[in-house]
Amino acid sequence: MSKLNVIVCAKQVPDPEGPADAFQVDSEAKKIIPVGIPPVINPFDENALEVALRIKEHHAATVKVISMGGQLARPVLRKALAAGADDLILLEDPHFKDLNSFSTAYVLASAIKKMEGYDLILTGRQAGDWDFGVTGLLISEILQIPGISFAQKVEIEDHHVLVEKLSLNGYEVVKAPLPVLVTVSGEAGELRYVSVRALQGVGKKPIETYTAKDLEIAPASLEGRKIVDLVSTNVRRECKFIEGVSPLEKGENLAACMKNEMLI
Repeated sequence: MSKLNVIVCAKQVPDPEGPADAFQVDSEAKKIIPVGIPPVINPFDENALEVALRIKEHHAATVKVISMGGQLARPVLRKALAAGADDLILLEDPHFKDLNSFSTAYVLASAIKKMEGYDLILTGRQAGDWDFGVTGLLISEILQIPGISFAQKVEIEDHHVLVEKLSLNGYEVVKAPLPVLVTVSGEAGELRYVSVRALQGVGKKPIETYTAKDLEIAPASLEGRKIVDLVSTNVRRECKFIEGVSPLEKGENLAACMKNEMLI
C-alpha cells in the first residue's frame, strides 16, 4: 500500500475546562467573551489527532493538521507538531472569523483540495465552544466522499477504513473505501503526552499559511454565524448547612434537601 495522506482538522477554542464565571456574555454584541481563559486545541480534535498518530505508527503515513481562524495562536497549535504531526497549515484571514458551519466546512474543504491528495480526513465529533457537530460531515459532503461519525476506533485495512461507530446500544463496525472522512469521539482516547522539550523542538518549524485569496475563495461567498439572541442566566448561589444529630440523620436531611431542590 502506498503512503497514506492523513489530514486532521483542528479548531482553536477557549479552554472548555475554564470556570463558568470567566465567560462573560455581551448581549448587545451577541458575543461570549472569555476572560483569562487561554486558547487550546479543541479536545475532540485532539482525539482525532491521536487516532491519526496511531495510524502513522502502524502504516507509512503523513499527518497534516489544518486549523482555521482569524487570529490563531501558533504556540498552541504547534502542540500538534510536537505530538508527532508532520505539517501544520493555518488558514488565516479576517474573513474566516465567526463563520457558520457550512462556510467553515467550505474553507476547510477548499484547503484540502489544494493539497496533494488525501486518503483519510479526521475531525473531532464537535467543537468545545459551539458544539454544533456538523462541520466534519459537511466537509465530506462538499468533497463528495463517505463520511462516518462518532468513531471510537479507526483502522486502515486494504485501502479501506474500519470504524467502530458509537451507537445507542454500543457500537457498530462500518467499512468504507478511501478516501473517507471520520469524526472522532472522546472514547477514542486522549492525545498522548507532549513534553516541553518536544514543544521547544518544533518552535522553528515552518508553518504554511493560506488566506482567502490563496484558496481562491470570494469573501462575499462566506456567511457569518447568525445569532438571534444571546442572554446570560442569573446564577444564584446559596449556602445551606445541613443539620442532624447523627451522620445518618444528616445524610437523610441532605438527601431530602437535594430532592426538594430537584437536584436528584
